[in-house]
Amino acid sequence: MQKVKQLLMDHLNEDMLRAAVSNRRKKQLPRKIVFRPFLERGHLMFQREEYRGQQVFHKNMDKETAVEQICAYLKEDYKQLDLQCQNRSFSVLVSKKGKSSIKEQRQQMVKKIELSHNRRKQYILEAEKVIPFLVDLGVQTADGRIVDKKYKKYKQINRFLEFIRDVLPELRQGQSSGKPLKIIDFGCGKSYLTFAVYYYLKIMQGIEVEMTGLDLKQDVITHCNALAEKYGYEGLNFSQGDIGSYEGADQVDLVITLHACDTATDFAMDKAVRWGAQVILSVPCCQHELNGQIRSELLEPVLRYGILKERFAALLTDALRAELLEQMGYEVQILEFIDMEHTPKNLLVRAVKKKIPDGSSSFQNGAKRSLRQEQYKQLCDALNSHGTLERLLEIQNKRF
Repeated sequence: MQKVKQLLMDHLNEDMLRAAVSNRRKKQLPRKIVFRPFLERGHLMFQREEYRGQQVFHKNMDKETAVEQICAYLKEDYKQLDLQCQNRSFSVLVSKKGKSSIKEQRQQMVKKIELSHNRRKQYILEAEKVIPFLVDLGVQTADGRIVDKKYKKYKQINRFLEFIRDVLPELRQGQSSGKPLKIIDFGCGKSYLTFAVYYYLKIMQGIEVEMTGLDLKQDVITHCNALAEKYGYEGLNFSQGDIGSYEGADQVDLVITLHACDTATDFAMDKAVRWGAQVILSVPCCQHELNGQIRSELLEPVLRYGILKERFAALLTDALRAELLEQMGYEVQILEFIDMEHTPKNLLVRAVKKKIPDGSSSFQNGAKRSLRQEQYKQLCDALNSHGTLERLLEIQNKRF
């Protein structure tokens, strides 16, 4: 394998087009693994694509890691490597005993791919443009460069804005004529997202906005209000308070929560339902409540392991929240917020208020809702798992 490793060290560079590992030795392995080069902030990186059935999984890595992984694949699990460069290609075959043969073929020069353009993601908030709140919050330098240690935060902000962009038609449609879009960010913290959402909607899209960021820490709120005043962001304000006891609104169009801890997410969702929010965007965090409740003899082989019980309870929590929102008239999706390498809290609950078509049968809708309520109750009873959102909605007589 030393020759193969040297081949990779020599040719895994900006002139490489692709390296494909194939011809698996076991059926349960991915049928194909492809490596492609790209530039990230001026550094050569490689994206690995794993093809499993109809799905493709991606992971980024540096050159040394890519070389080691390809060699490991060929040593244990795969028989073939096809390496394509701009003016030549290589075919590598590996026998069961680990012997490798390398064939080189010259070919017509292929037009060089523009790595920075081809692989670099176009973000909503452009890195080259100086954005005042990103500078003051330490994400961007005064000349527009993204601070290295804050690059993950920058990607997180832009990913969230993509979700805002996706639901913009629903927000516009649900917005009362002539009235500003009302938004609340519960648990806003340092307010990276609060400022970003306001900036995107008001400055970039020209939409009138009344937006509130709520957090428990008074010093954070004071600082954020000072920044909003500094930028002249009319309609953006920050308040100190608890989500559960917040009564500062009677109608809201969009409710946001990013990593609101444990049952704080439930209180935020309850408020959103009560206000008739058109859209809810929530990234839950620290779902501990059901972990302390859940019991099931059938699932004991899973629940006896602490880490599996914790993850199962977290997934169950979000699944039950989604079902409750569906029963309350929302169309719900649970989506990947950002790569696991950035944060393990990477699921986003997106709920958009459904429109009832003209002429639809209220009896059919009611029957379907009753069935879902009964299925929900049976599941919760079987697992001894009844969460805060269920209790809050029952208290307000919105489910039964």
